[in-house]
Amino acid sequence: MPDTMTMERIADAQGAPVYDAEGDKIGAVEEIFYDVQSNEPKWVGIGTGFFGTKRVLVPLESAQLRNDGLTVPYAKDHVKDAPDIDEDEISESTEQELYAHYQLGGQASGKGRKGGQDEVTRSEEELRVGKRTVDAGGVRLRKWVETEDVDVDVELKRETARVTREPIDEPVDAELSEEEIEVSLRAEEPVAEKQVIGKERVSVEKEIETDTATITDEVRKERVEVEGDADER
Repeated sequence: MPDTMTMERIADAQGAPVYDAEGDKIGAVEEIFYDVQSNEPKWVGIGTGFFGTKRVLVPLESAQLRNDGLTVPYAKDHVKDAPDIDEDEISESTEQELYAHYQLGGQASGKGRKGGQDEVTRSEEELRVGKRTVDAGGVRLRKWVETEDVDVDVELKRETARVTREPIDEPVDAELSEEEIEVSLRAEEPVAEKQVIGKERVSVEKEIETDTATITDEVRKERVEVEGDADER
């Protein structure tokens, strides 16, 4: 890296245009990533333009910082196809991909961080509540048979015999003889048979009732205390 590419010089290049090897403008300097070990500027993040929301990095190795901006020895399309990152730190694996993309001979030295300042990250726990379905009881329909006595009245008919005598006084053309007449008498008697008749249909339907449950728990959060001579923004 040329001597002119110092931390102070590249920090002053924020917002400066970036040109490719042919002099075509790629974008503008938006972010600078520093080596966490040497604290030297190592990668520059190109601003929006035709990249849209993609975050494109270009190595500062062999780059030249001039009064009109920063020139990198790569074609515009080659820069456009560089691996994308969405974090403020470059992992070792991502840096290896960047080395391979730009065909650099070096090895990843570890994480690179977005620069210009020393920083500490304050974190805190958040309580996330979800839902799961559990058994909350049930309904069972059980059918059984019971016996009860039933009285049913039925009207019965029967034939009876009644003898009538009618006096007559007239000659008959017949000889005296013996004669017998038999008359059958009929009667109704009760009979019973059983038939199964459906009387009621019983079913179970499920309905949804909505209730609100309150989950109470503890979450932890980090605090940052500033000591010494520093102005907070």
